[in-house]
Amino acid sequence: MRLKVAPEPRSRAFVREVSAALPIVPGSEDDCCTRVVEATDVGSREAAREWITFCRALDLAEETDSGYRRLPDVPDDAALARAFRERVFAASEVLDALETDGPHSVDEVFERVREAVPTWERNRSPDWQADWRERVRRLLEWAVVLRLAERVDDGYRAV
Repeated sequence: MRLKVAPEPRSRAFVREVSAALPIVPGSEDDCCTRVVEATDVGSREAAREWITFCRALDLAEETDSGYRRLPDVPDDAALARAFRERVFAASEVLDALETDGPHSVDEVFERVREAVPTWERNRSPDWQADWRERVRRLLEWAVVLRLAERVDDGYRAV
C-alpha cells in the first residue's frame, strides 16, 4: 500500500524524532498525536497525524487494531529511502522523472508525472494542478533529504 501523505520536508533526524515519540505498545490516535505534539515542534494534532502516517510509509511505525506504535527495528538511511520510493504515493514516479538528463524544475517533473495523477485527485480540487505541483515539490525535497536527489541551481537531479 502506498500512502499519500508527505509533510513539509524536514531532516531525517526529525523523522526519527517523531517516530521515537510513538509508543512501543500501541496507543490510540489521540494519544499518539498528543505524544508527537509534546515531543516535537509539529505544532498541531493535525500535523502530528500527518507525520504519523508518513512514519508508517517509511516503515518506522505501524497501525494496529489498538492504534499506532513505533516499530522496534529502526531502519537505516538506505531502508528509509527505499520505503519512500516504494510506499509514498507518486514518489517513484517523481524519482523516475529525474532519471533523464537534468536537472529538472518542479514544473518539468510535474509535467512528466501529471498523467499518473488519478482521476479522483483531479476531481477533488478545482486547482488540482497547483496542488500536485506542491506535492511534487515536497516529494523532490524529501528525495533530497533522503539522498535520492540533489538540489542544483536549475532544479533537481538524481544522485
